[in-house]
Amino acid sequence: MTDTLIIGGGQAAMSLAEKLRALGETGAVTILGDEPVPPYERPPLSKGYLLGEQTRERLFLRPEAIYAEKDISLRLGTRVTAIDTAARIVTAGDRVLPFDRLALVTGSTPIRLPGPIGGSLGGVHTVRTLADIDAMVSRFTAGARVLVVGGGYIGLEAAAVASKLGLSVTLVEQAERILGRVAAVETADVVREAHRAHGVDLKEGVGLERLEGDGDVERAVLSDGTLIDVDFVIVGIGIRPETVLAEAAGVTCDNGIAVNEFGETSVPGIWAAGDCASFPYQGRRLRLESVQNAIDQAENVAINMMGGQTPYAPVPWFWSDQYDLKLQIAGLNTGYDRVVKRGGGDGVSHWYFAGDRFLAVDAINAARDYMVGKRLLEAGKSVDADAIADPETDLKALLRA
Repeated sequence: MTDTLIIGGGQAAMSLAEKLRALGETGAVTILGDEPVPPYERPPLSKGYLLGEQTRERLFLRPEAIYAEKDISLRLGTRVTAIDTAARIVTAGDRVLPFDRLALVTGSTPIRLPGPIGGSLGGVHTVRTLADIDAMVSRFTAGARVLVVGGGYIGLEAAAVASKLGLSVTLVEQAERILGRVAAVETADVVREAHRAHGVDLKEGVGLERLEGDGDVERAVLSDGTLIDVDFVIVGIGIRPETVLAEAAGVTCDNGIAVNEFGETSVPGIWAAGDCASFPYQGRRLRLESVQNAIDQAENVAINMMGGQTPYAPVPWFWSDQYDLKLQIAGLNTGYDRVVKRGGGDGVSHWYFAGDRFLAVDAINAARDYMVGKRLLEAGKSVDADAIADPETDLKALLRA
């Protein structure tokens, strides 16, 4: 029988383990998670859980009894410190565990503020793990002053929750506008308007110079010279793939752990999936940070571990909830040169094109537009930009064309 070790305790780990069992794997399947809790959903952390609308138990992907039922060994609080690819063993504390197959689903880590500018002060938080949220949730009291650093989705979602709970919120984005790396001006405009309507002091083109305080953060000095008093700070300036173990073991890394189209790393018998893995995609190497990718890529790896030869070819999708905005995204807008708007008022969508090629759609409170755009991308169908812009066009008819 084959022993499979899975290093990482998140969505990808759970998906991979369950898929192996569903495909008939009879050997040992072991998840080694460094957190003290079973695999859980991360997206609700900065939304429902932080708002107090979702309990801790509802975050967990499966009740712990399910692991025993599916004969999946779950080892929590287990930090792997080394991988010996020649001996086919991993070291975790004082334990040495053998493997026949190894899956690296180590995820990613948040980028933190440097210590010299105040990143080590008390009250400076990141948003990544359950422990991160538990460490800051008591600070979310009406009237508290919070500075959010970073105008990407994580920062904006945290700002939205803080505003809804009655905090005084300032958000700074060093780039010229929010969502600069991931969304068009048109989408950013809608999101910005929502935040300002809810009282967020949103500053674009303004960075953080430093944080000040005696032990705990008390003030922030911004790049334009503004000095603001703060009670705590949330840092949302991006994440990095967790590749330390892979690099030390001699596994090739390139913007993450480099895998081929089947999820195999440069070392035979070692695979990778999720936030930590970069894979070939349309002539380039891509790394996706999303739940969809964690699930789909992990399941694809399981198929190929069991002897399949199925290339991973995703149609990426994402979402973000802020106030009453439901932003749903399908596809990747990289290289777009035209944005077509459809709808307005309560629901609007922005469709990205490179020449005549449809790339992606941002749908804001426009679930039908999102679903049609996603299905068009999955089917590899072209779509006429002028038809999208025409309010008389029946979007579903485009699927039948």
